[in-house]
Amino acid sequence: MYRLLMTRPQELSAVATKDIMPVVFVVDDDISIRESLELLIRQAGWRPELFSSAKDFLSFPRMHVPSCLILDVNLPDLSGLELQELVSGDRADMPIIFVTGFGDVPTTVRAMKAGAVEFLTKPFSDEVLIGAIESALERSAETVGLEAQQEVLRECYNSLSRREREVMRFVVTGMLNKQVGFELGISEITVKAHRGQVMRKMNARSLPDLVKMSAKLGVGLDS
Repeated sequence: MYRLLMTRPQELSAVATKDIMPVVFVVDDDISIRESLELLIRQAGWRPELFSSAKDFLSFPRMHVPSCLILDVNLPDLSGLELQELVSGDRADMPIIFVTGFGDVPTTVRAMKAGAVEFLTKPFSDEVLIGAIESALERSAETVGLEAQQEVLRECYNSLSRREREVMRFVVTGMLNKQVGFELGISEITVKAHRGQVMRKMNARSLPDLVKMSAKLGVGLDS
């Protein structure tokens, strides 16, 4: 299981505690496959979410937790490859594991080139699938952590006043307080006060910290 560490923004990509249960989505029109996978997933300690069609899966609310998708190639509405295209474009935090009873080289190559983490042909062992799921969830946890980090950074930046944002834009370029004051038409003491507020609200320990945050946010004199 995983939990996002909601402390300093730059530490949020560290995930891996025991509070959030990862979700393993399964899209397969074969009910016997869904039922067997549900049991396997539960026994492994993950939360299963099962769907018989691509349409049902796409209508399910998005969950911002580590997750992966076990996807059959042949579905009654969209094909597995078509669903992969939609998921890959919108849900980078959800790696895909393909399963099929009719694997062929062109389909496998296409799926892997599009980003699938594994392509398994039925029948496959439980151990192989569990290993693929573990790898996919680790990748997902890293992505979810980075997304959470970015969201917290945006929240911190949005908490800054207009003047604090202006000071931040100049400070991260390496300007001294006196230079920033000249550019903004305010005193050096006032710049120093705003700079302190920026560091506090952004949870930055140092100027290099703030510069990194600024780069991630796309904040600068040309923004």
